[in-house]
Formats: sequence, C-alpha cells, structure tokens
Amino acid sequence: MFKLLVSRATKDSISRSHNAFATFAFSRFAHSLSFATIEAEEISGSKPAEVLNLVQGKWLGSSNCNTVVDPLNGDSFIKVSEIDETGIQPFVESLSSCPKHGVHNPFKAPERYLMLGDVSTKAAHMLSLPKVSDFFTRLIQRVSPKSYQQAFAEVYVTQKFLENFCGDQVRFLARSFGVPGNHLGQQSHGFRWPYGPVAIITPFNFPLEIPVLQLMGALYMGNKPVLKVDSKVSIVMEQMLRLLHACGLPVEDVDFINSDGKTMNKLLMEANPRMTLFTGSSRVAEKLALDLKGRVKLEDAGFDWKILGPDVQQEDYIAWVCDQDAYACSGQKCSAQSLLFMHENWSKTSLLSKLKDLAQRRKLEDLTIGPVLTVTTDTMLEHTNKLLEIPGSKLLFGGSPLENHSIPSIYGAIKPTAVYVPLEEIMKDRNFELVTKEIFGPFQVITDYKNSQLSVVLDAVERMHNHLTAAVVSSDPLFLQEVIGNTVNGTTYAGLRARTTGAPQNHWFGPAGDARGAGIGTPEAIKLVWSCHREIIYDVGPVPKDWKIPPST
Repeated sequence: MFKLLVSRATKDSISRSHNAFATFAFSRFAHSLSFATIEAEEISGSKPAEVLNLVQGKWLGSSNCNTVVDPLNGDSFIKVSEIDETGIQPFVESLSSCPKHGVHNPFKAPERYLMLGDVSTKAAHMLSLPKVSDFFTRLIQRVSPKSYQQAFAEVYVTQKFLENFCGDQVRFLARSFGVPGNHLGQQSHGFRWPYGPVAIITPFNFPLEIPVLQLMGALYMGNKPVLKVDSKVSIVMEQMLRLLHACGLPVEDVDFINSDGKTMNKLLMEANPRMTLFTGSSRVAEKLALDLKGRVKLEDAGFDWKILGPDVQQEDYIAWVCDQDAYACSGQKCSAQSLLFMHENWSKTSLLSKLKDLAQRRKLEDLTIGPVLTVTTDTMLEHTNKLLEIPGSKLLFGGSPLENHSIPSIYGAIKPTAVYVPLEEIMKDRNFELVTKEIFGPFQVITDYKNSQLSVVLDAVERMHNHLTAAVVSSDPLFLQEVIGNTVNGTTYAGLRARTTGAPQNHWFGPAGDARGAGIGTPEAIKLVWSCHREIIYDVGPVPKDWKIPPST
C-alpha cells in the first residue's frame, strides 16, 4: 500500500538531481546499506520492525515493548524496546562516567576533533548515495508521513550539514583567542569548553534532521550525549546511528534510549547532565527548565506569523509560499505559518482564492496532506468551531475531515483549513489566547489590516509568547525596517520571497528573546548550545628582580 502513496516519478526526478559523483559512487558501493537492519518498504503489521537501545557501546532490547501503529492504516508495524524506570541505571552510570571537562577539549584528546571530522566526511558521502538517501527518505515517510520531496529535503539538509563539518572544520569550532596581559609573561586565552554529560530530546516531526544536527554538534564540542527521540519515529535515528558507527563513530560515544517521558525525566534527575537540549512542546520545556534548575536549551513551540506588506506583487508566487508554509508536512513544522496578516491591498486581490485552490490540490495519495500525529481530528475541528463563534469570523476553506482513508483515530486527519478572524476581534483579551493557540496541523488563521493598523499588528506579535520564525513579505525597505525593528523572532525572513518555514544548514534556526533559546545548524548555534566559555590566564613570570612584599591592602 505504501508504495502506491508515493509517486515513482517524484523519486526519479529527485534522484536525477544527484551529481555525477554520487551516481558513480552508488555503482561502486552496492553494499552501501550494509549498516541497515530493516527495509523501509517492507515494514508492516505482518513483518514489524524492532527498535533497540544503545548504552555503553552495546545494543540492547527490553521486555517492555511499545507498539507503534502505522499512521496510514493503523497496523502495529514497529516494536520499540522501551526502557522503564527500573532499567535506567546503565544509562545513569554511562553519563556519570563522563567528567565535566568532557570526552575531549582543547587540552585533552584533541585528535578526536579530527576523528569526528573524518566521521562527518564519510557520513556525508554515504547520505549522498541515492540508495542511502532513498532509504532514509522512505523510512521518514513511513513514520512521519510527508511528501517525498519534503522527506528528501530533510535527508539533503542533514547531508549538507555533515559536509559543512568535514576535515578541519570540527576543530575550528573550538578556535580560541588570546589577549595580551598587564605585564611580561601574562596572557589571557578564551576557549570553548564542553559540558561533559549532556542529554538531547527531540520530537517526531523531523526524525532525522533535528537529532543528527544536535547530536553531532554535541559530539563535536566534546560532550557525551544520551539521545531520546520520540518513540513513534525513533527507528530513523536508530538506523542513522548504525550508519555513523559504520563511518567510524566509536560505539561508546552516544547512548540512545527509548522510553516514555516519565522515565526520561527520572533519568535526567538521577544522571544530572550538565546541559539538556529539548526540542518540543512549551509545556514540557517549562517543566524541564524547573526540574533541571535552568541547565537547558530550548527550541519549543512556535506560533509563527507572516505579514504581507502594502506592495502587491508576484501574487501567484506569494500564494504558493503561503500554502507551503501553512500546509507542507500537514502543518507539522514548528516554523509553520500560523497567522497571516494581509495588508488591505492584498484583500482586494485573488490571493485567498488562490490559496484555496492550492490547498485543495493536496491529497493523501502523494502525502502532500496526511496524518497529524499529535492532534486528533475532533480537537482540530473543535478549535475551528470555537474560532467561528468570534464575531465577523468565517471559514475560508477546509474545516472538515479527510475522506476515504484508513488513518487511525488516535491521529488527526483534516483538510487544509483557514479561518478568517477580524484584527479587532483578535486583539480582544477574551479572544487573543484562543486565536494564538498553536494547532500542530494543517491549520492557519488569516486576518487583514489597514495602513493605520500596522501598530496594532506589531502589538499583536509583541503579545505572543513564542518567537521562533516569522516572515515580512515586502520590497519596501522602510516597511521592512519598521517591522523588523519592532519584532523579535529569532529566524525572520524578509523581502519578496520571505517565508516562515525552512531550516537549512546554511543559517541559524532558533528562537530569540529567551536566554534559554537554542539554535541549530551553524557554527554559532553549535558553540552556543554545546559549549561554554572558559578563560585561562597564563602568568608565567618573570617576577621583577627588584620586587618586594608590598604593604597589606
């Protein structure tokens, strides 16, 4: 059934885009999937896959098995060996065995910087092979259904990230600086220092990209991580760890645990990692921040906005980007467009009708719309109906369940939906929290504003709690300046082609306005999240020949 859902033509067109070297390498490395323990397309209720844990260099199962159901048909198709609270001791001991100064640092085992550069080189090459990239693309689709293009983009970004940290690039992350001292023999040097034992917790929506980028960043800087990925999709990262081991990563470098949230919380409290990276819901993020006494970096929920400026142009392109931002991956991106502010000039165009047409092109057969893994159909429709009770609101399109499918009821399945709510109503205290509630699915709110209401729009985005991504769509430099200067979102796109989604490897992605905010992907993000500053002041003398003990001070 799964094969029918994804266009072979789509796969072939993407595969042809690989360069000649990758094609040549593929022909030479027919054994390129030797690391894999599964076949993505063969996983089924009759042939379920198994996911193991990794601790102290050994893969191990568990008597406690969590069965994952296929998001497309409800079959029990993956068995995840989950660790319960009685089984965390090996993980606690493994983390506790790592000292605070890390596995390596600029003064200890510097050859590991080179080793990790070599691992990145080999892993990047592996992911460039069509057979390997197709394996991970289809495995992502099995557990977090999205179109082939969207799943492949995740593999591509991961591969490019690894390319960025080949060779000497890992040790360049630990580059130090020196400042002359006050007298002969004194110099101060600043170093990037690891935390030592750390934890990484990542969500379901990007099963490969988020955990790989954060895991490798942690390793590059000298830390010993324990990694937990949402059990619904952890099979992807289990297979990626096997690939990394095949590329030379020591098996003892990373522990990998499958567990429920309560067990993971107990592990964190007992192992006491020096830093924990959490990507996921704001509710869990705030609990972890309290439990771990602030030793966290967070990339939590994003209620992301887009403002269309007064200059109307490229209507078809703007409509297409809005559709992609709101509904690609069925809206299950922390950067998805949640609220669209249209200048009144756009309200006079056919933008909304074009948005409707684009949304209605999406279909389950090619997974351009699909299961919502954390919000049920009833919850999304109930939220829609509550918004429609606000005076002046109206349903623009969607607002009904998907039809003719076998998606299990524990997941959501609705048509791409947009609700119009007047700006004046949004700003009322009784409505604001409801309108700005994040629905992690194919859902957005749309409103419009007049020239004189830009300050109201800016007040609205100031009142929001999460400041991850945003887009300001305009070619007017003064308009861009006004909006950017009065907002805070950490990843803001500005200009004619601005979007809210997109977390490539070539720029920072993360929130702003929160001291706990985490970034991902760039050298700056890695150094911020996975290292701290250590200053070493050399004061070697000589002591002046005429020095005498001075008076007490």
